[in-house]
Amino acid sequence: MADYEVIIIGGGPAGMSAGLYASRAALKTVLLEKSMPGGQASTTDKIENYPGFPEGIPGPDLMLRMDEQARRFGLETKFTEVLAVTQTPEGEFLIKTSDGDITSKTVVISTGAQSKSLGVAGEDKYSGRGLSYCATCDGAFFQGKKVAVVGGGDSAIQEGIFLTKFAEKVFIIHRRGELRATKVLQEKAESHPKIEFILDSVITDILGSDKIEAVKIKNLRTNEVKAVSVEGVFVYIGKEPASGLFRGFIDIDERGYITTDLKMQTSRRGVFAAGDVRQSPLRQVVTAVADGAVAAVSANEYLEHLK
Repeated sequence: MADYEVIIIGGGPAGMSAGLYASRAALKTVLLEKSMPGGQASTTDKIENYPGFPEGIPGPDLMLRMDEQARRFGLETKFTEVLAVTQTPEGEFLIKTSDGDITSKTVVISTGAQSKSLGVAGEDKYSGRGLSYCATCDGAFFQGKKVAVVGGGDSAIQEGIFLTKFAEKVFIIHRRGELRATKVLQEKAESHPKIEFILDSVITDILGSDKIEAVKIKNLRTNEVKAVSVEGVFVYIGKEPASGLFRGFIDIDERGYITTDLKMQTSRRGVFAAGDVRQSPLRQVVTAVADGAVAAVSANEYLEHLK
């Protein structure tokens, strides 16, 4: 007999939501998290676009509330690292962790996706305090300020255009001489009076005291280094979904995202995925929470079918 009816891997917003819905449905549920609950949302200084908080709410506070709510309905949390997931001949799922093996009738994967980092001095210091990986989340904090966007793909250009709603000036910095974004986006950005391109260039340092004051930019063709005054830096050089553990076990697309249907069902029955780790047109706390709810309800339906 399986140890649990639902095992959730990953404790961000999607995992918390899945835990709440599964526990509230009286399913024996455990959430496995290798560090601290909350995921990337816990590193966000303030979240202003989550419904129900007109003045916004600090990311850590929101995730603490989610954690407390899920625990109130009986969610169990184990702080452990998941090493492997397999399925037994009997159909149960075997999860190998750093603290031993546990089994479950269903699995919800909510391991998230990490934005690729710049790898420069100052990045860790200002992460969540001027340096962001989400203009949709944090753009409104930069009303009337100068900001830099790093990247040359669709996401970077789209978010650069979005930031012009708030910022006085948007510098788009790209390491190549040509952008990778679609032509229509390039033309829209190039014609915008608030946007200035700095091509063939990379950021080598982020400068400031309590907040970002400037970035050092190196031209890769001339090796010239200059400082540009900005108060915010938005990084769009790609994301890395935390799905490697499940490669070969379920279907994953060419970018590393888990493929699901509308019920969050993966290619393997009984295994569901929610949040940033799965294919999705938008990656926000609110969409992750919705995914988690759908995944838990679908897991419950699957368990009823087994009975």
